[in-house]
Amino acid sequence: MPKPPAPQRRFLFLQGPHGPFFYQLGKLLQKTGATCWRVGFNQGDGVFWPQGSTYIRFNAPQETWPKAFKNIVADKGITDIVLYGDTRPIHAKAIEIARQSGLTVHIFEEGYLRPYWVTYERDGSNGYSALIDTPLSNIQCKIGKTKADHAEAPAHWGDLKQHVFYGALYHWFVMFTNWRYRNFKRHRALPVSQEFWLYFKRLILMPFHWLDRILATRRIKSSGAPFHLALLQLEHDSSFQAHSPLPTMASFIELVVKGFAEGAAPHHILVFKAHPLENGQLPLRRHIRQCARKNGVAGRVHFVKGGKLATLMDGAKTVTTINSTAAQQALWRGLPLKIFGEAVYNKPEFVSAQDLPDFFADPVYPDHSSYLDYRHFLLETSQVAGGFYSRRGRSQLLRQVVEKMLAESDPYSAL
Repeated sequence: MPKPPAPQRRFLFLQGPHGPFFYQLGKLLQKTGATCWRVGFNQGDGVFWPQGSTYIRFNAPQETWPKAFKNIVADKGITDIVLYGDTRPIHAKAIEIARQSGLTVHIFEEGYLRPYWVTYERDGSNGYSALIDTPLSNIQCKIGKTKADHAEAPAHWGDLKQHVFYGALYHWFVMFTNWRYRNFKRHRALPVSQEFWLYFKRLILMPFHWLDRILATRRIKSSGAPFHLALLQLEHDSSFQAHSPLPTMASFIELVVKGFAEGAAPHHILVFKAHPLENGQLPLRRHIRQCARKNGVAGRVHFVKGGKLATLMDGAKTVTTINSTAAQQALWRGLPLKIFGEAVYNKPEFVSAQDLPDFFADPVYPDHSSYLDYRHFLLETSQVAGGFYSRRGRSQLLRQVVEKMLAESDPYSAL
């Protein structure tokens, strides 16, 4: 169905990234003539949407949300819903109802080519993205003879400090001022008080983590030993929760260490790199040491706490992960890649189908030329330059994304 013109569009925002991005996006959409509403599920949502006249407080039990959502859609004449991540229960149910009602679903996510991009798709992201079922041959046909983009993979995370700051601030409001939302139920198992403390501690300890990373990276690179890189993820991240066959990071660590011990050359080493936002909840370093001793490779397995990925990626022999978006930096560099979960880059041309011991012994390399076509396709469609958290990143993102949202076609079809 053709999309109505902007003055007739009525957007309903659900939960977004921590910080003011959704509110600023809503204000910009209103300038096009559209109407915007926001549903808030806790005080953190409310603080970052200061326009009370367009804010809808949901404080009923969560099992009543589907009915409440239908009522809001009917009462406000909603044509579009906007949300961040598509797997948390309130979003999954809203998307299901929205599809049945013929609404347009706008989904934002962290960039598949992060950190200098964010992802904008419709109907689904990550394991539910339209990219999953799109063969590489179709993508290459769509790109045609346009000039491919060979821009270098970013060397650092970007607005990490702002990300951590807004995360801590959001959880502070939820922890201390949430009395109007007594029925609020988090989509994560971790209590909000503990999450706030972990964010706050992360912010305070940043200088010490930086020193730990520098020393660990220096030891690895100065050893002269060839090394394999394993990328850890956040257990609460939606791509891990919804699209991983492994239940925990501990199970991933055990699997990789065992495969390394069985297949890697005796002079090779294995390096586990933590996610930049790893909050210290899990005893990753201790578990890695235990697994290394159990498999007879103690002294050959190392742990690096966050930091710049490029510093290690540039010298790695292979990369292993569940389904981290950071793996695309490995593909850009032409490194052999082994994954275990569902991911938008899980194409047979890119990802090794070998067993882990064989992968560590003699890895199969990706089709680098085809990956550059794929990367160019992403940059022409769902990857939008900018970021959610820094002022500069938000400004860059807002300048481009409104037109994508108002367009009749989704980014992939529009190309």
